[in-house]
Amino acid sequence: MLTMKESNQPDKIVYTLSEVTKITKINPKTINRWEKEFYFLNSGRTGAGKKIFREKDIQIIKRLKDLIENKGLTHAGAKRKIENEFNIKGSVPVNPERLKKLLFKIKEQLVNLSESLEK
Repeated sequence: MLTMKESNQPDKIVYTLSEVTKITKINPKTINRWEKEFYFLNSGRTGAGKKIFREKDIQIIKRLKDLIENKGLTHAGAKRKIENEFNIKGSVPVNPERLKKLLFKIKEQLVNLSESLEK
């Protein structure tokens, strides 16, 4: 038997998009848009291709809604707040030149590996 969490939310491992919209009272288009905008919000997919969300995703969505609609934060402000509250590490920008050098080294290693396999 399922236990119930706050606001009559069933205790499950994953939730469908329709369940998430009912729990959070946010329309699917907004959730989909937030997934594109906030890198830390990622749904999974079932074998049939349907979106599924974890409990943590639902908590993040609820908090985003509160921060944006009730607290009046911008999306950038809400993003920073979520990163802090959920201890999510933001992506660190990489120097393009450093990235080019690293890719060049990897390419050299792959070429050397390929040549050694051909011998």
